[in-house]
Amino acid sequence: MFLTNSSSFCRSRIPTSSQRIFCRSKVMALISLEDLDGLDDEQLDDDITDNPEPMDEDESERLMSHWQAVASTHQVSVPQEMRGPIQEMTRNSQQREPLPFTTISSHEKMGEVQYEERLYPAGHWASVTQGDDLYEQSISTAFMKLMRFICKENSAGRYLGMTVPVISYIRMAKDGKTFEKEVETAFFLPAALQHSPPQSCDPDISIVYRQPIRVVTRPFFGTTTEETVGRQILLLWEILGATDELHSDRYAVAVYENPGVPRRRNELWFIRRDL
Repeated sequence: MFLTNSSSFCRSRIPTSSQRIFCRSKVMALISLEDLDGLDDEQLDDDITDNPEPMDEDESERLMSHWQAVASTHQVSVPQEMRGPIQEMTRNSQQREPLPFTTISSHEKMGEVQYEERLYPAGHWASVTQGDDLYEQSISTAFMKLMRFICKENSAGRYLGMTVPVISYIRMAKDGKTFEKEVETAFFLPAALQHSPPQSCDPDISIVYRQPIRVVTRPFFGTTTEETVGRQILLLWEILGATDELHSDRYAVAVYENPGVPRRRNELWFIRRDL
């Protein structure tokens, strides 16, 4: 959700029907979707995350101060209206459902997973598309909206729960060199909500039913910036080689853990054209 200093990088060839070279500067490091439980255990006591009771004023202030302190290091601020959603997500951080999938195949080299192929089921997703000036800003704004939807700004009027990972869909611009500004951020609704999904109070959030999706996925660890994602895209293309079976103009990044984890788990998804 928070932006850091910029850097630049150049991404080399991605195999498509024709060679593409794409470079991008001013890449901003991001603390984004993973901030659901972005708490430093040395700064915050365990009882904040484990206690289901409402937080008292001191606990609330400590939690908000922590988020503001993290934000200040990234030169952004946390709006006061996020105080409630941050508390709610923190209290429920251990109650997330895994997004279900079926493993089709797994490919290893020297004991290390190179990539897997998976099938994710049809179902309802909460989705918001945001198009700010910077890619990271789009993701941050979208995730703020999803947090508020999860925390009572919905037709059910209650905390909904959520699944992991949270997915960001990246599309390449027509020039094949840059990301489109509009980025979709989405999460699969928990199983209990699939048959009767609540609606959002925010018109920017859509509850959409999607058909199954088949992906080739590779894990990576650490930060999820444009630079790191771009490198992972190149690496997976190098492993797979050129193929028309996968989309080369769209990708997805799946985020599982909070930024306090030194080697937090993420995945890059290549999307198959057909099931």
